[in-house]
Amino acid sequence: MARYAIGDVQGCYKSLTCLLEKISYRPKKDRLWFAGDLVNRGPESLECLRLIKKLSEEEIKPAKIVLGNHDLHLLALYYTQSSPKRKDTFEEILSAPDCDELMTWLRHQPLMVWSKKHNIMMSHAGLPHIWSVEQAFNLSLEVSAKLTGSDYVEFFEVMYGNDPSNWASSLQGLDRLRAITNYFTRMRFIQSSGELDFTAKESMSSAPENYKPWFEFTQKEAIPVVFGHWAALEGVTHQPQIHALDTGCVWGGALTAMNLKTTERFSCQC
Repeated sequence: MARYAIGDVQGCYKSLTCLLEKISYRPKKDRLWFAGDLVNRGPESLECLRLIKKLSEEEIKPAKIVLGNHDLHLLALYYTQSSPKRKDTFEEILSAPDCDELMTWLRHQPLMVWSKKHNIMMSHAGLPHIWSVEQAFNLSLEVSAKLTGSDYVEFFEVMYGNDPSNWASSLQGLDRLRAITNYFTRMRFIQSSGELDFTAKESMSSAPENYKPWFEFTQKEAIPVVFGHWAALEGVTHQPQIHALDTGCVWGGALTAMNLKTTERFSCQC
């Protein structure tokens, strides 16, 4: 048995099937982790969703998925009946006969996966140094409870926004859920206080004044973290326990998988 984490697929179906062949993926024996952003910008988001959903429903060794910002954007458009942005590539999904089934499945995916047995966690954007692993996991469950509850549309109506940009345990209601979601799906640069910056999206050297990449702060616990989201890193963090897997497939880079036990990487050029 092997476990592989796969970076941001973003609708690159052919690259995903190439990668599954390259790692010699064995259903019922190997387990896949997907680091979010399954859809958008690439040409075949519908095919990606259908395949990954199927992989997540295997009776033995089902795939694990975390939501990324593009996945949440798709859900928000669908459930609030908003118009896509100019660069969105959701047309096939939104007009597909199984769209409602796919959106229901996607809405039930978590923001964080934590394997206590293997001492490793994954979220789309990473783990802020201001949270312990257990705290982060419990906060992710708060958002999941909203997404899978009866009033999930309320969340999508107010999901967008940069405020509050700093975590406080006293936050309540939808502001609290938005803040949690932003740390898990949009974080790149952060201050020691926990304040997030949402403007800088380039390499580590583009950090705004008084900000650093989130993984350059000492974590509360020594645990390997797997994340995607930050294509400009090109898979490099210079931190042995922090594993960046977004290698920019949708931008002409590569789609990358990493063996979670050995950290060996496999890629298919896009």
